[in-house]
Amino acid sequence: MKLTCLQENLNKGLNIVGKAAAGRTTLPITNNVLISTDDGRLKLAATNLEMAISCWIGAKIEEEGSTTVPAKLLTEFVSSLPNDKIELNLNAKSKALNIKCARFEARITGVDAKDFPPVPKVENGISTKINVEAFRQAVSEVVFASATDESRPVLTGVNAEFEGSTLTLAAADGFRLAVYKLPLLEAVKTATKVIIPARTLGELSRLASMDEEEALMINVDTAKSQILFRLKNIELVSQLVQGNFPQYNQIIPQSFTTKVVVDANQFLMATRTATIFARDGGGIVRLMMNPGGNNTPGKLTISARSEEVGDNTGELDAVVQGEEAKIAFNGKYLLDVLGVLKAQQVSLEVTSPSSPGVIKPVGADNYIHVIMPMFVQW
Repeated sequence: MKLTCLQENLNKGLNIVGKAAAGRTTLPITNNVLISTDDGRLKLAATNLEMAISCWIGAKIEEEGSTTVPAKLLTEFVSSLPNDKIELNLNAKSKALNIKCARFEARITGVDAKDFPPVPKVENGISTKINVEAFRQAVSEVVFASATDESRPVLTGVNAEFEGSTLTLAAADGFRLAVYKLPLLEAVKTATKVIIPARTLGELSRLASMDEEEALMINVDTAKSQILFRLKNIELVSQLVQGNFPQYNQIIPQSFTTKVVVDANQFLMATRTATIFARDGGGIVRLMMNPGGNNTPGKLTISARSEEVGDNTGELDAVVQGEEAKIAFNGKYLLDVLGVLKAQQVSLEVTSPSSPGVIKPVGADNYIHVIMPMFVQW
């Protein structure tokens, strides 16, 4: 293998695939990145056996070939080089990859590419396209609600339902639930439900910001064991989480006794202030809703207190429909959802201090967030 490429392109490609390289592993070659020539371009690939990322960059190919070298070592070296042409030359006998850029040279011992785990082919299942920006927004408003605890594996993923021209993403960790509906650019022929690892979607969102492509291709295999995401120069293949996601529609309240509409940024700021005091008080943030009277506007009062530190109270003008109400939430959960919503106003719907609260963006009907309340002494 002998080729020339730009340092800028190689550095970007290595940063794209590097997140898929395994850290601690019983299979040492998964610490490596695959470097190979492919139809006049340079292909980079890395895998941790659960997720594989491939990337193609422009290069001048003189001799075809392939090898694998330690991903971290190569990435750190290439990132330290000047923005100039890089020459890659593989010594067929020693398996060493020689790298030259300006007045810098290095030799990295490689491992034969035939020992690198093959990237799975995802074929014969459903195929669709989706707008990249819409997908990134959906992921940002859902993925944080997935569980980090491995005791219930299905909750560490995001439930994805492909039906007709709609994709519904849902995540839950037992304390909160986020559901987002968005349109597909191509309708699916068969309704399909899979659970995508939250880490995969987080990584995909990062990659989508690095590849200027409007549409994201999605393929799910017939066995529902693998999913492929394809951008212009990037492919990500991931294993799917096996199991049945909970019937989350059953926990979404269908009615409310009090509804508050409030400025989203003000709600976020007041909650952020309250969590400073809530840190030493079990994370509890208390919300009180008052509809006001004929001459007084409704208000939302946000407070937190700690026996050791002290307390704080913040008041916001709000449109309050229904009766007076109070409820307490984990402040972190409130911050998580308010921090990702793009709407100028949000609504909070409650029934009682012991029933789930529902947060929605005002002006959009494609997102719903349910938070379980905390039981406190008022």
